[in-house]
Amino acid sequence: MNAAKRRSGPVPIDETLPIEVEEYLSWLVAERGRSANTIAAYRRDLEGYCRWLGERRGSPSKVDPRELEAFVEHRRASDAAPSSVARQLAAIRNFHRFLVAEGHRSDDPTADLDGVRVPAGLPKALSESEVQSLIDAVVGEHPVALRDRALLELLYATGARVSEACGVSMGDLDLEDGLVRLYGKGSKERLVPVGSCARTALGRWIDEGRPALEPTRWRRRGDSDAVFLDQRGGRLSRQAAWAAIVRVGDRVGLGGRLSPHVLRHSCATHMLDHGADLRIVQEMLGHASISTTQVYTRVSQERLVEQYRSAHPRARARRGE
Repeated sequence: MNAAKRRSGPVPIDETLPIEVEEYLSWLVAERGRSANTIAAYRRDLEGYCRWLGERRGSPSKVDPRELEAFVEHRRASDAAPSSVARQLAAIRNFHRFLVAEGHRSDDPTADLDGVRVPAGLPKALSESEVQSLIDAVVGEHPVALRDRALLELLYATGARVSEACGVSMGDLDLEDGLVRLYGKGSKERLVPVGSCARTALGRWIDEGRPALEPTRWRRRGDSDAVFLDQRGGRLSRQAAWAAIVRVGDRVGLGGRLSPHVLRHSCATHMLDHGADLRIVQEMLGHASISTTQVYTRVSQERLVEQYRSAHPRARARRGE
């Protein structure tokens, strides 16, 4: 595999945002190698923050700790999820640290700001039979069916994020040795094994389905090298992949339970259920910290307790005992 490390392109300028925000976003791309999806998320969070300041005739260069506390209370009062408020606050903290480092401000108004507590939640994994039903629901020889089955198999086989799967190029995929190169957060790359079922599905898609969707003329540079194509012959987008997966989920009654990330959770949970080492799962998923991966051990333990209670004849007290 001989794929060059990919970075985000130039950050488009939004003239409604303060120039300091644009400088910060450009710095994230040039110095930190942040992905386009990460930049878009930071932009949304900082747009909301700057809009709120603007309505009060404030600005990031002059905001004080009391105003920031008022902003956080405003976000909480708007019924925003704690995780959303925490994520936005993290973006604001990092932005103000940048302003200090670059000399735009002499102080950091977020330094003593309390964080937002996010309730710990467990990932929602599918059962192994539900995953099998999901993949079996994609049948037929149509190119889109071959693509969707290959995409589902790859996501479940590798625990890849949907953006990572859509970003896979032909040079990243080695079906003979069963490996794929994924580019995670911060453009960090990792090699992940691809199992036999996924290799078979990917091989059929590449040999039989993909040629039917190839255009006579490629619209964008890099589309010709994409593993997954949309029906117009361009690289499959994250949004289109998400819609395709949910569409298949609706067919088998999974409805609102299914998303690409649920397949990632299911991959990790099922590997641990079958005895995989936690460090191996961490490396496979591309987690920077082992603590992020450890949440799946809690999922496995809860599943064990549930199965024990439902299957063991003396797990529950009988009437009269």
